Amino acid sequence: MHMESLHDLFVNELRDLYNAENQILKALPKLAKSCSSEELRQALEEHLEQTRGHVERLEQIFDKLGLKARGKKCEAMEGIIEEGKDLMDEDLEEAVLDAAIIESAQKVEHYEMAGYGTVRTWAERLGCHEEAELLQQTLDEEKEADDKLTQIAESAVNLQAMGAGR
Repeated sequence: MHMESLHDLFVNELRDLYNAENQILKALPKLAKSCSSEELRQALEEHLEQTRGHVERLEQIFDKLGLKARGKKCEAMEGIIEEGKDLMDEDLEEAVLDAAIIESAQKVEHYEMAGYGTVRTWAERLGCHEEAELLQQTLDEEKEADDKLTQIAESAVNLQAMGAGR
């Protein structure tokens, strides 16, 4: 895609995020199924539902922009998800696997927070205020998911992983 303006870059990044969210929709159920921590499984399942909402918001934004909702392959998300799959293929104790799942999920969240923060700012600069509000809602949910994962890691999972294999 030839990009001549901030608007072009904005649309390009929206397409990247749209593809990333759809990749996440496929990966989250597998992560949740692999958890031994019920609290972690529930958090991932709740975020799966939120992710469906993120896709819907992006579709609303494309519609407001008069564009077809379509993704552009997000190589970064593909790599982050592949790293997570590789970790899950290792022979890990249950608690250690839960810690690895949190790490993988937080890498996903941090990538998304960077992307959504950027496109939200661009939307504001471009005068796309409704779109910026939708993007802010998603950014807030990504931050909440990251905070919840940190809380689960610090309150239980990391402690259990420390004691594994002793």
